[in-house]
Amino acid sequence: MSARRDFAKLIDTEVRAFIRKTAESYPEDAVEGSIADQRRAYDAMCRAFHQGRPEGVTAEDRSADGVPVRVYSAGFPNHTVMFFHGGGFVVGGLDSHDDFCAQICAMTGYRVVAVDYRLSPEHTHPAAFDDCWTATQWAAQHYGSGLVLVGDSAGGNLAASVAHHARGRLEGILGQVLIYPGLGGDGSAPSYAENAEAPMLTLEEVRFYETIRLAEGQPAPEGDPTYAPLQDSDFSGLPPTVIVTADCDPLRDDGAEYAARLRAAGGKVQWINEEGLVHGFLRARSMATRARASFERIEIAIEALGQGIWPYH
Repeated sequence: MSARRDFAKLIDTEVRAFIRKTAESYPEDAVEGSIADQRRAYDAMCRAFHQGRPEGVTAEDRSADGVPVRVYSAGFPNHTVMFFHGGGFVVGGLDSHDDFCAQICAMTGYRVVAVDYRLSPEHTHPAAFDDCWTATQWAAQHYGSGLVLVGDSAGGNLAASVAHHARGRLEGILGQVLIYPGLGGDGSAPSYAENAEAPMLTLEEVRFYETIRLAEGQPAPEGDPTYAPLQDSDFSGLPPTVIVTADCDPLRDDGAEYAARLRAAGGKVQWINEEGLVHGFLRARSMATRARASFERIEIAIEALGQGIWPYH
């Protein structure tokens, strides 16, 4: 088993300040509270970090065949980003990642469709996936081909799930960008042990979020890539993929394993592991140099995939 890591040495002062600010609204033991309490705390934390929408970006709440979505646009976009928010399948919604979606829209010029999928435990698997797939089909029908799938954490799982499911069913997915995704690793990879007590997300919390996706007494699905993309038996035919992980995160090696599977199947994939960063670092982009640099890499990846460009060697 890998030794636990010394996060005090790995994480710089700016990222530590971000961790402290997060804890002011969303304490480390929040996962032990009721679902309603978790959502209140998470929403408060998101409001504390909200950076506002850039000038020129408009947003409209719509229904994508029954699934609530928020559509961001600036000018006359020619491509569409499907955005699936993180939050352990339990918390988050259209407001939690509003500023991130608006900034992606402003920086790339692409339309962004944020999906308000149903949450657990009220709606267990496959409800979240079903909503994301419905919204993606709706966007393809309304806006045409040229979709880039993007998601952070649980949303990274959902983006990859849609990419796997779309093969042979939906044309026009140009790529996917997965940000510190949980992809259903079996727990044997080194990051699960060495980052088990990482700030922002512990291994115990990962296990909690995996379990809460399932109905009481329901066993974890096997061989179901709509639940865990790493369970798929076929990694061929997937769109160009960029995976961005946080080095101080138990989920880090899910990204590494997924990249290896795609590469072995002949796919285009780039894995970027961000040293000194923690799960949820997107919210640190205004206060931590490392997070801001990673956000720029994420924006470049989204824009390049939308243009059919592979900017990696």
